[in-house]
Amino acid sequence: MPDLVSLACPYCGESIELAIDASAGSAEYVEDCPVCCRPMQVSVDAEGESLSVRVKTGNE
Repeated sequence: MPDLVSLACPYCGESIELAIDASAGSAEYVEDCPVCCRPMQVSVDAEGESLSVRVKTGNE
């Protein structure tokens, strides 16, 4: 079952929720912001019980 993670879009600053499947391990992928529809780079670091999720623009 995916974890819901609340973050702010790096473009519009709106609060968004991403469904993250921590059992899949660490990953990087692109997902569109559900508010402004701009592509965010999502970085997931999953190690054991620890889960870290970051989003950034394609320009960073």
